[in-house]
Amino acid sequence: MKVSGAMLFALFFCIFLAAAASRSPPASDSIIIVGAGMSGIMAAKTLEEAGYKNFIILEASSRIGGRIHRGDVAGNTVEMGANWLFSGGPKTSPSMTIAKKINLRRIYSDYGNISANVYKQQGGLYEKHVVESALEIADERDAFCTNLSKTFSSENGRKDDDISILGAQRLLKQVPRSPLEMAIDYFYNDYEDAEPPRITSVRTTFPRFEEFGEDSYFVADARGFESVVHHIAKGFLSFKSNQITDPRLKLNKVVKKMSYSKDKVTVKTEDGYVYQAKYAIVSVSIGVLQNNLIEFLPNLPGWKSLAINNFDMAVYTKIFLKFPYQFWPTGPGTEFFLYVHERRGYYPIWQHLEKELPGSNILFVTVTDDESRRIEQQSDQKTIAEVMGVLRKLFGNKIPQPETILVPRWWSNPFYKGSYSNWPNGYSQRLYNDLKAPIGPIYFTGEHTNSSHLGYTDGAYFAGINTANSLIKCFKQ
Repeated sequence: MKVSGAMLFALFFCIFLAAAASRSPPASDSIIIVGAGMSGIMAAKTLEEAGYKNFIILEASSRIGGRIHRGDVAGNTVEMGANWLFSGGPKTSPSMTIAKKINLRRIYSDYGNISANVYKQQGGLYEKHVVESALEIADERDAFCTNLSKTFSSENGRKDDDISILGAQRLLKQVPRSPLEMAIDYFYNDYEDAEPPRITSVRTTFPRFEEFGEDSYFVADARGFESVVHHIAKGFLSFKSNQITDPRLKLNKVVKKMSYSKDKVTVKTEDGYVYQAKYAIVSVSIGVLQNNLIEFLPNLPGWKSLAINNFDMAVYTKIFLKFPYQFWPTGPGTEFFLYVHERRGYYPIWQHLEKELPGSNILFVTVTDDESRRIEQQSDQKTIAEVMGVLRKLFGNKIPQPETILVPRWWSNPFYKGSYSNWPNGYSQRLYNDLKAPIGPIYFTGEHTNSSHLGYTDGAYFAGINTANSLIKCFKQ
């Protein structure tokens, strides 16, 4: 049979279209991303840049950023969640890179004079040399934990060898016992991990800050730390008048149920809407997963549930207080002070913001773990009474009452159920691999899935990229 020129053209044109289609992502590869925190936004950005634009992001709250969230104290922007950027290491933190690019105001946090600012339970300062001795011992404990962690990771170490920080302190025969020793130990451990040393893994916690450095910079910008996430989002989502207008981002969508089969995911939100896609990326916190706030149908397999529920979601709370005037020491070397109490973690670490927010007259105190949960469940007035009981011991009975208090309630909030994850002692690498593993068409991401930067904004950043790339690899195969 003769083939006309027109037929040949049509044939070659069809072959060309087929070849072009094979190089482009198929339109049917639709994706639902649950959560618009750093990891969810980075997952979406990674997909977009790879040509997979057929996704929607379902965010439970009215904003993006997740646990990067600014608050307001009498007109002053404060960070209720993520607060510090880090530098000084061999590599540059991606969050710091973006912060520099957008000229985000950040102030160096100088802890160097902490030994001169440690207060006794009933008031009055400890002598500086006494505190310095306790700090030297704490440095020895940190160094011991670092070396111990490296032996676990060496060729001779067994894959899942581990010990808690408290266990390591026992090995070294340097367990903190006095109220001062406990307060210093809290400063070194709980202040970072948000859980006590008896819980936290040595193998995965030490060494600290090795990659990006330990120089910490306090974000003090009216735009908030969340402007880092907004900058990323503006790179691929439609914006107008500084507001996201991209129809693929859907705010106030609380996901309640996820049904899945081999080739489909169906998501139902609290407002009754139903969304379907071939794949889903779940970027909610480990706390949300542990509290079964999303129902999976069928139920997640036992190995997955075990991995989720054996991990830790810690609680870290900064309580902000605005006063009519300053009554605390200010000037160089006074920014941080510690309060020593017989009850570990009772309003222990304080910071004034005269360098970060001049003239604001704001103090904040950091609490964690059980104290965070206790304080979240009581009234702000009760918290003010407790805080003032501490401050009056330190600075006298004539100090004023605070005009404003802000108590973030991360543990109580059903969208988060905690502040950030922490790797508990004895949690194996096999369990961690299960924690990150997909279930059929459902992939899991979040700072808790990035062991190198667990609990940090940069962990969420890398987790979103890694999970999206795993899904893209699935597409290609």
